Amino acid sequence: MVDTGLIQDDERLRRIEAVTDATLSRLDVADLFDELLERVRDLLDVDTAAILLLDAHARQLVATAAKGLEEEVRQGFRVALGRGFAGQIALTRRPVLIEDVRPGDVVNPVLLEIGLRALLGVPMFARGQLIGVLHVGTLRPRTFTADDVRLLELVADRAGLASLARSDNLDHNAALALQRSLLPTRLPEVAGLEMAARYVPGHIAGIGGDWYDVFTLPSGWLGLVIGDVSGHGLQSAVVMGRVRSALRAYALVCDEPADALTLLDRKVAHFEAGSLTTALYAMISPDRDTVHLSVAGHLLPVLAAPGEPATLLPAHVDPPLGTGRRLPHRQQTTVRLPPGAVLVCYTDGLVERRGEVIDVGIEQLLGAVGPGPAEEVCATVMNAFGVERPTDDIALLAVRRHPTGH
Repeated sequence: MVDTGLIQDDERLRRIEAVTDATLSRLDVADLFDELLERVRDLLDVDTAAILLLDAHARQLVATAAKGLEEEVRQGFRVALGRGFAGQIALTRRPVLIEDVRPGDVVNPVLLEIGLRALLGVPMFARGQLIGVLHVGTLRPRTFTADDVRLLELVADRAGLASLARSDNLDHNAALALQRSLLPTRLPEVAGLEMAARYVPGHIAGIGGDWYDVFTLPSGWLGLVIGDVSGHGLQSAVVMGRVRSALRAYALVCDEPADALTLLDRKVAHFEAGSLTTALYAMISPDRDTVHLSVAGHLLPVLAAPGEPATLLPAHVDPPLGTGRRLPHRQQTTVRLPPGAVLVCYTDGLVERRGEVIDVGIEQLLGAVGPGPAEEVCATVMNAFGVERPTDDIALLAVRRHPTGH
């Protein structure tokens, strides 16, 4: 006698494997959606299958992929949360079954025009957040079972992961593009100085808000900036762009780095609430002999002069920007930049390693920096730290005063 329970279990396993096939992971998200919808249409013996993704800003579901309902996607159909069949699924975050579709049950006329009789829909989640709705339908009367619901929820989970991966990838690429558009494509040519820089995006933790900037001022002074906005992802990169632009503006109206960072602190605390930003702003005099420096929670730069060991500049470090701790005025330090000396600024991604105190990395940096050409200094530092696969963003800026002093 055949055990029908075993047959049902085998069939259920086959259906699950059909929508969790490892080969699906090699498809891009659009092709994956299409393949999942095609498979679920076959497995559940339905006529239509569709995915609507949530537009969080508009509070609407947007038809994104469909089989048997392609017109819905072509028209760019949208439905508000709470309205119609899909809107109710999104609002309640629970499966919804309709065994006899009536005009009042749906708001999309396409569903009525093709003659759908039964509908089953489930919410899609990613990282615990609602991201859309997956629904299927038939042109004949149909009673969906609990197994049908579970299978559709499995497909929704797979589609949710794909959508999340796509979103993360888009954010990553957008953040990287934004960062690179804001970094100097070429460092300025400035009499008496030579400069070199490196920027390497983190490949594990993701894109963040590291940046550097170099600009000449109408007074003849040269501005050097390096900074890091807390967090990772597109939002941090956007904040970084705002902070960079604001500091450039303040640099034009402030004669001292501390004044510019004082204004920038107020801006970050008010307009970028929740963002913690470190920054170092230095100004090099027109004769290249003097550096005025103000530090907001950032790591101290390294100075290497001919005949002397590399040292950290003895600058006062004020709190980071945006802490809400209002300082009447930020402090600054004045140091000499001897002929042939090199000043190296960097972000923590260069010297910070998991499981090590940051002092270890700083000591390694001091050992790697010497008073040589700026390009060679950058190359030596990067080689010393082996940063082909960093776990955080790295920004590095080296400025050397010509040995002749001119």
